[in-house]
Amino acid sequence: MSFRTYHAVTGADGSGILQQVGDQRSRVRDRLRTVQRVIALMSGKGGVGKSFVAARLAQHWARSGSAVGVLDADLNGPTIPRLLGLERLPHPVSRDAIEPAISADGVRCFSMAQLLDEGRPLAFQGPAGESFVWREVAEAAALREFLSDVAWGALDVLVIDLPPGFQRCLELCDFMPEPPEVLTVTIPTPESGDAVRRALHAAIDRGARPIGIVENMTGPQFPGDAGAELSREFAIPLVARLPFHPSPEAWATLAAQIGVPR
Repeated sequence: MSFRTYHAVTGADGSGILQQVGDQRSRVRDRLRTVQRVIALMSGKGGVGKSFVAARLAQHWARSGSAVGVLDADLNGPTIPRLLGLERLPHPVSRDAIEPAISADGVRCFSMAQLLDEGRPLAFQGPAGESFVWREVAEAAALREFLSDVAWGALDVLVIDLPPGFQRCLELCDFMPEPPEVLTVTIPTPESGDAVRRALHAAIDRGARPIGIVENMTGPQFPGDAGAELSREFAIPLVARLPFHPSPEAWATLAAQIGVPR
């Protein structure tokens, strides 16, 4: 994939780095003017069901009449389209924006999965032997373009499904008009709790606003009380304890705990 980077944009001084950063932030700000809330789903580690929670919440809100979008920010392991039942289809371009895909429930979605061939990894253009130097920069640039160049339209909520860890969350805090709200997903085990603790500290230090903790996959398979422990430590509400197969009522209760403007 090829995305614009700071050096790919021409300027009077050949790079104009500060002007380019400002221009990209302005584009993000303008695109999000019609979005009432931005909620980023974060976890400290993979395999805790974060994307599943993001997709089911978005579906519940959409079925309840809210205007909902989901940005799949996990560029290397995108799963949101499949969870929303979306096929890989071309995205039409209208004026200065790319149209997102729309699920059967009315969820507007944009994901790297819809741009890549099935089963193929994400590969950026650049010197192969030096990708460790510039890949993070390229991925951050891709995320900025997903926010600024997709026609999200008027939304009650834009859900951003972040990859494991906290780096993408810190980037959101840096280039969005204001840091997003963060819903954190963990499983009950102490190992997951440790990873989430680090991610939460990093996100809060950068200005993100935690709105709740979801303890997912509760039951004898994963013993522990990481959700309750993190809730006490950070004074963040434990908004749900979800079993492996949550009922529709469980999603309704979680959605009501978070609340979405209509």
